[in-house]
Amino acid sequence: MSGGRLAAPGAAVVLALVGAGAARPAAPPRPAPPPIVVAQVPADALPAGSLAGGTLRPALGEGGRLVLVAADGSARVLTAGFESAADPDVSFDGQSILFAAKQEKADPWCVWEMKADGSGARKITCGKGGARQPIYQSTIYTITTTNVEPWVQVAFVGTDPEETDEAGVAPNTSLWSCKTDGSALRRLTYNLSNDLDPAILPDGRMIYAGWLRQDAAPGAQGRVALLGVNEDGTDYQTYAGQQGLRVKQMPASTADGRVVFVESDSVDGDGAGRLAAVQQMRPLHTYQALTSEADGLFRAPSALPDGRLLVSWRAGQAGTFSIQRLDPLTRAREKVIEDPAWHSLQAKLVAPHPVPDARSSVVREDDASGKLYTIDVNIHDLGDQLPAGAARSLRVVEGVPRAERPPTHRLLGTIPIADDGSFQVQVPANTPLQLQLLDADGLAIRSSAWLWVRNHAAQGCVGCHEDPERTPPNRFVKAVQSPAPVLDQPPEKRRTVGFAQDVKPILESKCLTCHGPGGKGPRLDAEGIVTPGAARRSRLMWHVLGRNTARPWDPEASLPGPKTATTPGTLSPDEVRALVEWIDLGGQP
Repeated sequence: MSGGRLAAPGAAVVLALVGAGAARPAAPPRPAPPPIVVAQVPADALPAGSLAGGTLRPALGEGGRLVLVAADGSARVLTAGFESAADPDVSFDGQSILFAAKQEKADPWCVWEMKADGSGARKITCGKGGARQPIYQSTIYTITTTNVEPWVQVAFVGTDPEETDEAGVAPNTSLWSCKTDGSALRRLTYNLSNDLDPAILPDGRMIYAGWLRQDAAPGAQGRVALLGVNEDGTDYQTYAGQQGLRVKQMPASTADGRVVFVESDSVDGDGAGRLAAVQQMRPLHTYQALTSEADGLFRAPSALPDGRLLVSWRAGQAGTFSIQRLDPLTRAREKVIEDPAWHSLQAKLVAPHPVPDARSSVVREDDASGKLYTIDVNIHDLGDQLPAGAARSLRVVEGVPRAERPPTHRLLGTIPIADDGSFQVQVPANTPLQLQLLDADGLAIRSSAWLWVRNHAAQGCVGCHEDPERTPPNRFVKAVQSPAPVLDQPPEKRRTVGFAQDVKPILESKCLTCHGPGGKGPRLDAEGIVTPGAARRSRLMWHVLGRNTARPWDPEASLPGPKTATTPGTLSPDEVRALVEWIDLGGQP
């Protein structure tokens, strides 16, 4: 038809149907938003204070319950048959819920699993002395045996009834794992102070909060840092370091590649604080505070697929904690559930979420030892304050846990450091160890936090307190060109250094003749005479060696040294070494 416009094929049919009033095909119904599982405790169940000088929060959950909150806000109790329940985690397929619970008040806390609707609850493990904060781990497999199929594990925070933490203020807690049927129970971390709050990363590694003691002096000083470890307890390292506030806890991996956590300078009984985050790609250099004091108190963040967070929140110290959806960019909040009779403390979306990468393991239970190595101790964070070659040898200290008392320290031995700054050493596996770099006088220059090596594994680093993002030098270091020194004497032959057995006889035979009640000179109970954990800072050693041995970064570095030294030959080399070791190991009784 000239000058006209042709209709598209079928257009007339469509117009006819519309004109006739025919209904369009109905859109499929949108699925209901997934529910949320929430852990609650009674409103009067929050402890009044914290532990260890504000570094540790008390365990919460007595009398608690889990509730399933639907999209319309209605809630249904899932754990009516339990005296207490807490710490929910949702399986990667969204079909099951892992949690900690007690059936009766006198029972230990144990790990349980149930279906997402609350049915089919079954006990997995109670650990060695109680189990809390369980999480699903990804698939794990071993590369050192044959015909072993990959398996799935759960990890949890376990208590060993034979261990008190390093300050003697609480039972020690560590990360443990087992298979989902409760078999293959094994301990993963060996910090002498408390580990808690495990979370899984997309790459299959775990992050958690670990209490790191500052030094060997009595008391509860130190900080709680975010640490990282493989699913089998290997490759322990710092994840988020000194930036931000003193206590970092409750980490959660988010959909946008971050780890969000709660931080504070001193925790209260509820463990709440402000939110902060680091990027998973560069956790040591991307710290960012997300909220301020004006935004209220937060705890237990967990990720939502749209980038928001589920958080436990309250405006201040009054009122109960509610569960809120939080946009970390705008700080906008949307209430999910609030109950004046209950604190809502933890929440997880009951929906499928990505499965983390599987991890391989070199751990072999038939090997009772492992290796520690460092490429170059001269790579560190002190710059010119610690010149190359200052560290001459390495002292390896064992921490020995005890029940109801702080741990004791004993010596595994000392090995030389190669002239290129490298070392390697074979040590007992699954043992809390501290590494101390020694100068020419045998004084500890630097000391590590407690670390460990798993069975048959090798744990290494670039340097000493160095930036782990730094690329190591490309060289075949001297320490690995020869077999590793072996420090694996049986426990009964490992040497302790105590005041009564080692130091007191030296003082009585060599010192009190001049420095007795009527004499003049230093007193061990005077301020600064002995600095537990740091012989180089102790005036006793200044007096013995005739000079101020503090290092430039020590507060005593600018103080004048002694006017006189101990008469040469008064103390034998073994006696000097005993004094040094006694102080460097913490000044034990």
